[in-house]
Amino acid sequence: MLSEKLKERKIPDVLTFSSGDPVKGRAEWGKRRSEILELLSREVYGFSPAPPEKVTCSLLWRNQNAFAGKAVYSMIQIKFNTPKGEFSFPVNLIVPKSLQPVPLFLHIAFRPDIPDSYYPVEEIIDGGFATASFCYNDITMDADDGFTSGIAAMYTGTERKPDEWGKISMWAWAAQRVMDCLQTLDEIDKKRIAVVGHSRLGKTALWCAAQDERFFMGISNESGCSGAAITRGKRGERVKEITDQFPYWFCENYKKYAGNEENMPFDQHFLLAAVAPRYVYVSSAEEDEWADPESEFLSCFAVKDVYQLFGLRGLVTPDKMPKPGTVLHEGKVGYHLRRGTHFFSRYDWQRFMEFVKAHI
Repeated sequence: MLSEKLKERKIPDVLTFSSGDPVKGRAEWGKRRSEILELLSREVYGFSPAPPEKVTCSLLWRNQNAFAGKAVYSMIQIKFNTPKGEFSFPVNLIVPKSLQPVPLFLHIAFRPDIPDSYYPVEEIIDGGFATASFCYNDITMDADDGFTSGIAAMYTGTERKPDEWGKISMWAWAAQRVMDCLQTLDEIDKKRIAVVGHSRLGKTALWCAAQDERFFMGISNESGCSGAAITRGKRGERVKEITDQFPYWFCENYKKYAGNEENMPFDQHFLLAAVAPRYVYVSSAEEDEWADPESEFLSCFAVKDVYQLFGLRGLVTPDKMPKPGTVLHEGKVGYHLRRGTHFFSRYDWQRFMEFVKAHI
């Protein structure tokens, strides 16, 4: 049933090179992954600049007994040089008191608030996880401002090239700078850092994890169009709607696929595949038709052959569409479908923590 549903979408084969040659075994996957990242950079998110030569992480303040004495809460300032001078932004870091390094969720957040309706910090640390977060507007404003705010102004000229980075790439690139900082902290299990985001920031988290292999997992919560959801045959938002309303999220090239998705040489399962053979998690909400849970789920199913190259199980699922309440945690691709609308809930965070614990 699922294979037939996927076949109806007529999506490109992720295991076929652009030359038309098939990917022959895991030894060739690195080459194909590089090709996918180049394609998605050129056609969707835009190419990001090289990492800065040096990233400085400075402690602004620290509370040694935060959250009833259970955690250490630090505010870190991340700084680096750009072509137009120094740039910096703040990061919240909350680490439960532990005798050994702990895994961490890096949350690309809509707001700087601790805690937040999307961000149950105490529940996360009670689960045995550290968490870091930054507010995406501290990187560059989520607005069509001519790329004049934040990091955008430090790299982007008056006229963008067709494949120059959009703001999703900018937010993802900033998350990688946070990862630079996290690599210096002994209290963090550096091999167990997951990047997570909701909605547009779910798209960002997946693109971040796809590019940066230091992340052991990319997690998207209801990321929908241009995130986890397959575009061909999708309900709700598609390329025209998203590029009409948010053109600055993407490179200029992406606009040419508005109403023309059938001619894309990719689809969004390419984004999930680029995380392989690492872990990826996609969560959906039953009533979120704009994101389209069915298209998000089929995207997870579509990358199973990539994981099989490595002798691994991707999405482990019965051969049917999921019902609300479904939680699929057995393979390296995790998925759940909850009841309700477009929201980043405690239920979602609880499932993410369960998945990580099941696999580490």
